[in-house]
Amino acid sequence: MSIKESTRQELSGHTPDSPVKKGAALISLLQPSPGERILDVGCGNGDLTARIAAAGALPTGIDLSEEMISQAKKKYPDLNIQVENACHYRTNDPFDAVFSHAALHWILDAPAVVHTIYLALKEGGRFVAEFAGKGNVAVLTTAIQEELVARGYGWEGRNPWYHPTLGEYAQLLEQNGFRVTMAEHFDQRKPLKPGVRKWVSSFADYFFRDVTPAEQEVIIDAVEKKVQPHLMTEGQWFLDTSRLRVVAMKETGVNHEN
Repeated sequence: MSIKESTRQELSGHTPDSPVKKGAALISLLQPSPGERILDVGCGNGDLTARIAAAGALPTGIDLSEEMISQAKKKYPDLNIQVENACHYRTNDPFDAVFSHAALHWILDAPAVVHTIYLALKEGGRFVAEFAGKGNVAVLTTAIQEELVARGYGWEGRNPWYHPTLGEYAQLLEQNGFRVTMAEHFDQRKPLKPGVRKWVSSFADYFFRDVTPAEQEVIIDAVEKKVQPHLMTEGQWFLDTSRLRVVAMKETGVNHEN
């Protein structure tokens, strides 16, 4: 999760000027209460961590990106925000809740993250998350894959995201000591102000790591033409986003700590 927050937001269909507004629905599901200890996994620039703190809760924010944590600490010097790997983070003082917004699709080792969350919670503690799911930006990634394969490049290892189905993720939680109490999968078309070319170029390190700059431009041209009928309406580009939103409780009397 070392990608810049602005690029994260573009992927998720978020606009950089309103991250708190975009996370408001999830915080409403979290319902942070005064005095509660809450872990924010993938806290980014700290805006939503601060929103949790404003409710009187005692949040701890973690993110793998040193750049984002540095920004968050400057913006919110009173918050407890740390550079940590969500796959390996451990605490001796369990939390009442774990929260995560627009971050979990960046962590390919989902079982490790779920285990971290399980260990971080008190028995009966709640996990509230939203992230990109199956079908997210599929029009674009399919077009990129087709253009790469047509030129002799393999696709394996180029997609940086974890996009499970709702069933897959609910099953993962259930297998690791959680009871899923709410789960939904919803699609939205979000305006993509920078346009498709800039979006694809921003992920060049993933998609085109072994492709020459000149050939990258040819591929991006082809991708733009291929997706235009699907992602452009009245001169405006849109992103085909797909989101998972889940609420789960750590089961009592069940041991998944090994």
